[in-house]
Amino acid sequence: QARPDRLAGVVTGAEAPPLPPMHAVEENRADLWATGLSPDSHPVQFLRDVLVSDGVVAAAGLPEVVDGDRVKVAGLVTHRQRPATAGGTLFLNLEDETGLMNIICSKGVWARYRRVARAAPALVVTGTLEKVEGVINVVAARIERLDLSTPLRSRDFR
Repeated sequence: QARPDRLAGVVTGAEAPPLPPMHAVEENRADLWATGLSPDSHPVQFLRDVLVSDGVVAAAGLPEVVDGDRVKVAGLVTHRQRPATAGGTLFLNLEDETGLMNIICSKGVWARYRRVARAAPALVVTGTLEKVEGVINVVAARIERLDLSTPLRSRDFR
């Protein structure tokens, strides 16, 4: 198959060289890059041990938290919304490997943490847990960036 228009030693149909397997984080990153989702892992799950040691509660654990208690949650930002009828209140949705979380940001909290809250693809939110008619929200008091190794984007203000 060698010809002047082909590189020497390159043969079509030859066996590919063995490569080392990807680590779970690399596989997750590749899945998200290629398709926008990962069928068997979530970027936040790789940080769960660190998050737990920092007092972060997973979405699945929020029903166990007492209404009115201070809570810390973390996840990917899936939505940022500011309805015209909300009087300046902004709503975020965070997602971790166990589910979704509703975050309510007052006008003041949004003004204080706007830079990080608007730009970061993943956040750590500290606030007060609110349970109203079976719906669980976190009323934000502090917002911090959650550093992930995977570049992601949220659906914002649409």
